Amino acid sequence: MTTPRMDAFWMPFTANRDFKQNPRLLSRAEGMHYWTPEGREVLDGTAGLWCVNAGHAQPRIVEAIARQAATLDFAPPFQMAHPLAFELAERLVELAPPGLNRVFYTNSGSESVETALKIAIGYHRMRGEAQRTRLIGRERGYHGVNFAGTAVGGMGPNRKIFGTHVAGVDHIRHTHDLQRNAFTHGQPEHGAELADDLERLVTLHDASTIAAVIVEPMAGSTGVLLPPKGYLQRLRQICDKHGILLIFDEVITGFGRLGSPFAAQHYDVVPDIITAAKGVTNGTIPMGVVFTKQEIHDAFMQGPPGIELPHGYTYSSHPMACAAALATLDTYAEENLLTRAAKMEAKLQSAIHTLKGLPNLVDIRNTGLVAALEFAPRPGAAPGRRAFEVFLGAWNKGVLLRAAGDNIAISPPLIINDSQIDQIVSTLAEVIPTVE
Repeated sequence: MTTPRMDAFWMPFTANRDFKQNPRLLSRAEGMHYWTPEGREVLDGTAGLWCVNAGHAQPRIVEAIARQAATLDFAPPFQMAHPLAFELAERLVELAPPGLNRVFYTNSGSESVETALKIAIGYHRMRGEAQRTRLIGRERGYHGVNFAGTAVGGMGPNRKIFGTHVAGVDHIRHTHDLQRNAFTHGQPEHGAELADDLERLVTLHDASTIAAVIVEPMAGSTGVLLPPKGYLQRLRQICDKHGILLIFDEVITGFGRLGSPFAAQHYDVVPDIITAAKGVTNGTIPMGVVFTKQEIHDAFMQGPPGIELPHGYTYSSHPMACAAALATLDTYAEENLLTRAAKMEAKLQSAIHTLKGLPNLVDIRNTGLVAALEFAPRPGAAPGRRAFEVFLGAWNKGVLLRAAGDNIAISPPLIINDSQIDQIVSTLAEVIPTVE
């Protein structure tokens, strides 16, 4: 197959100049695998981009999308609706933690975060606390790429080029502690007290000005940072104490990644708002979801008749996205995929920790069907260079992984089997010693 011309496409989160000199193209996918245009088979160790939880080209989902395109390709979401949007919302709240029984649709994780933050500020205003406008994120957090999501995010390279972002934002400390928690199997033992950093910001800004705290229960994009035992529970307690809403960004952890439908259930902590996307449609049609507690929804319903929340998108509750999501939920249920990561965790854990001791490997982290390898930075080299070279080496050997800073992240489709886990680990065992 001829390589397409590449000048016009400005690629996202990509070193465009490097990529276009040596492109890595995917042309087909099915089950656990991609194929390149030349026909080379590549094991998907990343579920696409944390989203293809049920594997590629699932027949039920493919058929639902085609059928919906021929039946109702689009319906306006403002002052109009279609039945699938209501059916899907009922199905989603059945999976969500208790009390999170209102659903707002977006088109991506970034839009879900933006929506959640606006809802949080609006909620306090509707309750007569309009001074609560401050938003608190966390260092090394990732909450998408819109202005508010970038502002509450805590990954420096994503922030520095875009100026001041959104005003009134601050950050609590991250939880990554290599000195005490390196090579932990599952949730780290040390660090629950780091949640108390929120009290520092309450003292600094006064609780009466803070609308919400947003964290990923497990931070994925920054390299799979697990919450220390007791950390999320402590964060919940502090938010309750000061009347601050707690938002869990579950764009990555939602829909089975940790072995429960949502990380909130896995860690037994119920936030006030959950953002989700990715796995809701198995990555097939863009869609995002915001779950809120009923009291948050009801606060907007107290005023005079009219548009209660002046917010939304042309493609909110898109009919094809709803059809894809319903078929995805059916697939998850039929194959017990929302809990399968809990059954596969021991296999991934035992396999991935055999890599301990390889050159420059300073940590291994895992939970559910997700893991990360952290490498020492190469002196004098650009940040993340070692991890990127491991990524390239694995790609050349037929395994797709994800480089995230100094980390390699592993997050395969939930349908992965033991031999495919072994393939990922054996490939890494071959590649890592070749990277200086």
